[in-house]
Amino acid sequence: MKALFSLFFLFLALSSFSQNQSKLKVIETGIETFKMTDSGEPKSIKTWTVSPLTKIDIYEAGGFLSNHNVVTFYTDKETFEVKVSLKKPIYDFIFLYKGDTCYTRVHFNQVPDYLDTLRKGKKYNLTEKSELPKFTYQDMNHPELVSLRRKYNLDSIAGTASEIQQMINLMHWVHNTIQHDGQHEIPKIKNADNMIQACKDTSRGLNCRGLAITLNECYLAMGFKSRYVTCMPRELEFEDCHVINMVYSNYLKKWIYLDPTNNAYIMDEKGTLLSIEEVRQRMIEKKLLILNPEANWNNLEATDPKFYLTFYMAKNLYRIQCPVSSEYNYETPAQNKTVEYIELLPLNALNSVPQKKESSKSDTGSKFIQYVTYDPVRFWAKP
Repeated sequence: MKALFSLFFLFLALSSFSQNQSKLKVIETGIETFKMTDSGEPKSIKTWTVSPLTKIDIYEAGGFLSNHNVVTFYTDKETFEVKVSLKKPIYDFIFLYKGDTCYTRVHFNQVPDYLDTLRKGKKYNLTEKSELPKFTYQDMNHPELVSLRRKYNLDSIAGTASEIQQMINLMHWVHNTIQHDGQHEIPKIKNADNMIQACKDTSRGLNCRGLAITLNECYLAMGFKSRYVTCMPRELEFEDCHVINMVYSNYLKKWIYLDPTNNAYIMDEKGTLLSIEEVRQRMIEKKLLILNPEANWNNLEATDPKFYLTFYMAKNLYRIQCPVSSEYNYETPAQNKTVEYIELLPLNALNSVPQKKESSKSDTGSKFIQYVTYDPVRFWAKP
């Protein structure tokens, strides 16, 4: 049935093209692959490849910043701008490449309202009694953390300012030292020293997980209790999630949200730094959230507050996961090693069972244990 529907819609699309072919805009290109941009995804670097053999090449323009998108194609012959919206969601045209006709369609596809999805996932179970391990934090005097602190002069980087400013200074340093790079896998040896060295010649960077692990170990080396936090959407299968940090402030007596990928932290209307839990709750309650003005991606472009808060993090704060033990080199594979995670779920989550799941890798004998909880009090417990 699905195949029949696909053929039906393809037939309609082809009919539309055949009926309007004489009216279609024709864009010449002498190159097969060229740059394109989408106003709906300002941080994405995109390319478009023309394909004469494909009956219709369709680009889906996702709308989440507004009810319209501007998609721009940059061929070697000309620059062509396509505007699509809720009212006019389809624009058909032709690329002419070496005499071949390439039928192309830009389709405006409104993305889900992730804030609405998050609000539907506001309820937890505060009376849950399932068994969970307690979160632990490695002591700053552990030899590997001492070595990390001394090798990179973390005391000097943190400085002598307030506790909060020291935390921010360390985040700035990681953000400025290692570029965000979503094109490379995280190195096999997953500790701060190895990952900093792997990126030293600037030929590569780290994805958000690598950056958060690096910052987490820097915080531990300075005596701050911290975790790296995997933030995920409601869907069980997804292309994108985000990993950030939470570090405990003795001054504020709470956790603080810090994101080394975007050099970001979030404040309330009084300028007080917020925790991940508070950010999520304020999104649900439609309360004001303020992104720090210096938030940026790779020091190349400012992080758009609307995109970051109302789309990206609203999507990724539905499910939240942390390692049980916050320690140096925790995720590096080793013989017979056990790695544990706890995931916090709202009551209407899709993956509600089982509450404990074990898996292992046959090559190393490493064991992975995943716990599920619906109790935010235990998940966000103070160190």
